[in-house]
Amino acid sequence: MITKKRIYNITELQKLQALATKCKDDVTLMSEDGSVSVDAKSFIGLFALDFTKPVLVVTENAEYHQAIDRIGETLE
Repeated sequence: MITKKRIYNITELQKLQALATKCKDDVTLMSEDGSVSVDAKSFIGLFALDFTKPVLVVTENAEYHQAIDRIGETLE
């Protein structure tokens, strides 16, 4: 499952990461073009992404996608 998000500030990014660490499944954040892919559980790794652009949240965990619904802006 993939959710396209726009993250506006560090607080929203911290919330995504905190929820990812509690998720039993892998959670990956990717650039839209797929050129950058990072483990959402790694806070330092998240800074490899350009958050001025939308990112893709990839995980098969439906509960995680529901939990992040109100973080940032969900696109499409």
